[in-house]
Amino acid sequence: MIKVAMLSFWHVHAGDYAKQVTEHADTEIVAIWDELPARGQQEAEKRGVAFYADLAELLANPEIDGVVVDTPTNLHREVIVAAAKAGKHIFTEKVIAPTVQEVNEILAAVDEAGVTLTVSLPRLNAATTLAIQEVVEKELLGTLTLVRTRLSHNGGISTNANPHGWLPEHFYNAEQCGGGALIDLGCHPMYLTRLLLGLPEAVSASYGYVTGREVEDNAVATLQYANGALGIVEAGFVNAFSPFVIEVHGTDGSLLYSEHDGKIWLRTNKLEEASQQWTAYENWPQAQVSAFDQWVAHIQSGTKATTNIQLAADLTKLMEAANQSVATKQQVRLDSLTQ
Repeated sequence: MIKVAMLSFWHVHAGDYAKQVTEHADTEIVAIWDELPARGQQEAEKRGVAFYADLAELLANPEIDGVVVDTPTNLHREVIVAAAKAGKHIFTEKVIAPTVQEVNEILAAVDEAGVTLTVSLPRLNAATTLAIQEVVEKELLGTLTLVRTRLSHNGGISTNANPHGWLPEHFYNAEQCGGGALIDLGCHPMYLTRLLLGLPEAVSASYGYVTGREVEDNAVATLQYANGALGIVEAGFVNAFSPFVIEVHGTDGSLLYSEHDGKIWLRTNKLEEASQQWTAYENWPQAQVSAFDQWVAHIQSGTKATTNIQLAADLTKLMEAANQSVATKQQVRLDSLTQ
């Protein structure tokens, strides 16, 4: 049994991860720490486990094998490095950290300690993503020229039930979050674009502030590639009905997916039946197990989440470049980021 400590319930998904720990046959929650002691104490009492007011004391407990980190993003470097140095395996919400420099410090500490790190990038494991990858790998679209992805919700919109929207107010705290809609929701279309097109040379971004918060609630980032391909990433907290969509276009075909109908539509010169009209792509691969389940499996087998970590590190590069682009009002090359 892998004994797990929950480190903070700041993130909106912390409760979901706690549920995954509890429901997994090989893990259990044994301790909780939170940067807000009252919140942590409440969560510990609810679960009947020990609460630690002192993070160092919790990490010094040799009976704790791993930690789930759901602290504010700006605390990730401090908390994850401390956990790694204490020999704890680490599962964390994206992003690893808001800057490349902090990510490199984290990864160096993880490597030195020899512990297992896995980052929650859930859409990598979805059947839709695996099916889209399959289409691309079969070269049914030819050379890829454009990927457009969009993920948005209504979390910032005022309603009678939630005058300030249903997102917690601290999700608009620039210091804690490192940004708004792009780093929170846009991270998913961003790592999917990276998955399909690779890393771009440069990023440019534009942010909108519909609700007047200190972070963006409406965002678009454009990824520029050396071969002329483009990636377009869109995210927002201010859209009432905006399904997740992804378009992949190439020299021989195009692929469209939207959660509004849940189907992958394909038109390509490479298949006779799909050359004259849009055709539903059938026989998708099965979804992979969750990132949390993968983390547990890596701990048990002594392996590393190499691909997951690389995609997560690249995600921070893209997010930092987007933030810099907005701040400087110009395109930002990835090779200009401080390492």
